[in-house]
Amino acid sequence: MKKLTYAKAGVDLDEVSKIRKEVLKQLSGTFRYRQGKLGSPLIEIGHYAGIIDMGDRALTVHSDGVGTKVLVAQMMEKYDTVGIDCVAMNVNDLICVGSEPMALVDYLALEKPNKKMVKEIMKGLARGAEEACVSIVGGETAIMPDVIKGIDGKGFDLVGLAIGVVDKDKVITGRDLEIGDIVVGVESTGIHSNGLSLARKALLPKYEVHQFIPELGKSLGEELLMPTGIYVRPVLEVLKRCEVHGMAHITGGAFSKLARLLLKPKTGFLLDYMPEPLPIFQFIQREGSVAKREMYRTFNMGIGFCLCAPKDEVDEIVKIFKEHGMGAKTIGKVVGEPGIIVRGVRV
Repeated sequence: MKKLTYAKAGVDLDEVSKIRKEVLKQLSGTFRYRQGKLGSPLIEIGHYAGIIDMGDRALTVHSDGVGTKVLVAQMMEKYDTVGIDCVAMNVNDLICVGSEPMALVDYLALEKPNKKMVKEIMKGLARGAEEACVSIVGGETAIMPDVIKGIDGKGFDLVGLAIGVVDKDKVITGRDLEIGDIVVGVESTGIHSNGLSLARKALLPKYEVHQFIPELGKSLGEELLMPTGIYVRPVLEVLKRCEVHGMAHITGGAFSKLARLLLKPKTGFLLDYMPEPLPIFQFIQREGSVAKREMYRTFNMGIGFCLCAPKDEVDEIVKIFKEHGMGAKTIGKVVGEPGIIVRGVRV
């Protein structure tokens, strides 16, 4: 059987990277419009959040959506968790630069008006906001039948934009990363909100979403709809008590996202203590005949968030996550060779 890839599922990460470079090229030119004024950008586009100058403090901004996970929600006719994903995908990125998330606005586009669906989506948004300790201060709903196409008229897309705040001298970008720093990985709650195109391509031709999968202990749809973990509270506590040099939310592009932290030449990551992949990822890899490298550059594989810190901070970081009911462990270190190697494969 030919190996299934993310590109064959419709998402070519190499092409996405090329597009991203063009986007950066075009949009970076807008920085000059705020130069010397309140709100001038403090870092280049391309990190986990935009950071803008507000005097002694900085405002952080990030926007993201739920992605093709909305299709699974439509298949299951279950909409009360995707709002949690929307919050998580935004606030988890904001904390990567050391900021505290404050507020979020949402954008919900519908194929048709559906009061019941909207009510359930809003429940999830409210639960996510509670967990992240943010206010949802506004949003927009649009009905666009000619644009949004879903399953049996149930199409929708859900996107959020979140803002946070950080003292300028406490911004974390990876610039302080040192060779020998330890990478602490925090457990994920499942597939989160990335790689669903590949997961659907691997599994749905063979299985129904309502089908119970013994090795998962639940139906396939229930597993795929497990909401993204929200790491805000423990991370903010870690930042108060520990020295941290870099953080990464493992989302689209999976562990290749760690490259955002490699701001110094001749540095890289060796993640050779990764845990065994969660059952859902083993299931996808086997049923879709997906190569190991493809898995680690597409899915979180059981690690949803990474913190890079000096060795003597690791025990305290792990302890804090444990206090918040989350598992965390050493999964690797910063090394003096460029690149990112995860369990023997370069991603």
